[in-house]
Amino acid sequence: MLSTQRDFRSVEDLPYELVERKGTGHPDTMCDAIAERMSRYYSLHCLKEFGGVAHHWFDKVTLYGGGADTGYGRGELTSPYRVMVFGKAAFRVGSAEIPVQELVFRAAADVLAEVTTGFDPARHLVVELGVVDHQGSGRGRSRYQPASPADLVPLRSGGLVSNDTNLLHGYAPLSCLENVVLGLEHLINGTAFKQRHPDSGWDVKVFGSRRGDAFSLVVNMPFLAAHIESMDHYLARKAVVLAELEEYVAARGIRDCRLLMNATDRNGRPYLTALGSVADTGDVGVVGRGNRVNGLITPMRPMSIEAPAGKNPLDHTGKIYNVMAMRLARQVHEEFGGPAQVHIFTSKEAPLERPDEVVVTTPDADESALRTLVETTVASSADLTVELIETGITLW
Repeated sequence: MLSTQRDFRSVEDLPYELVERKGTGHPDTMCDAIAERMSRYYSLHCLKEFGGVAHHWFDKVTLYGGGADTGYGRGELTSPYRVMVFGKAAFRVGSAEIPVQELVFRAAADVLAEVTTGFDPARHLVVELGVVDHQGSGRGRSRYQPASPADLVPLRSGGLVSNDTNLLHGYAPLSCLENVVLGLEHLINGTAFKQRHPDSGWDVKVFGSRRGDAFSLVVNMPFLAAHIESMDHYLARKAVVLAELEEYVAARGIRDCRLLMNATDRNGRPYLTALGSVADTGDVGVVGRGNRVNGLITPMRPMSIEAPAGKNPLDHTGKIYNVMAMRLARQVHEEFGGPAQVHIFTSKEAPLERPDEVVVTTPDADESALRTLVETTVASSADLTVELIETGITLW
């Protein structure tokens, strides 16, 4: 199962590096969060009512935004957000119904209320359900049409196998550029910043490049139209926010940095939205088009194209091993030093505790200690399932 490679260069040894993050109010990130919340609410309902989790996946969520009337001093949604969810799930256990429509609506409503300002689900949200309970190839009827609670899977069940064939990657540590891109978005969409700047929107995008020791950062952040009285007022508020962002970057020890904010206003177009996202005006989001599990889009690094959000937390290794690979890379780095990469490959029906291949790239790790760490981590996949359902893991 385990193989080790020693020859590895850090991304910071490269002469050029690119990183991106789509913030919590970006339509793609919204869809990731909604899909994962749907899976959690569905799983928690099943556990409460039946003592086990019915098989499901809600990882095909699309959001197409509403319409808005915006201008200086005004911002109102005139057409609702529409969330479409496609997937598979059990609709009942025996004769007991699972309220799928109610659960997915509540999940979408809760997420959107957290990443916009002034969102009212009763007026601003329509959820369209495209979920079926059809059986997969080679599956028994109990998988999506359980006859009784005995057909469901309790937490920490042994003997589960991979639901799919997957290839996942993780690495650690984050580079200086990755940390500052991630940190800027976390700062802007954090509670303290929103209290200091209640006119700031949520659809934040941060782009970063590094050429040698010279950094370039682009931050896109909308302002709430109802709070902005004129172009001069917009520019004044932007200057205040930009100064805070520049101070944050300097505090990270980055001295040679060019920071550009809201590039569209160079053509006299202020970045204003009604609720804080371009989803206000019809932009579309889709699961899996945004950040990877570590919260970043990193084309200079190994990246899985898996979209983990909304997948079944019981046995879908595209979700479980995605988190595991990133965490295991972090553990290898912290315990043995040096940059680390982890690649996990599994084939369909392989035992969850025995993926086909785990490849760890690390310069200095002791082979025996590394093997123990990998085997212990892989054997704890059930703990990840519990965490995904009960407390949640941010996958974007």
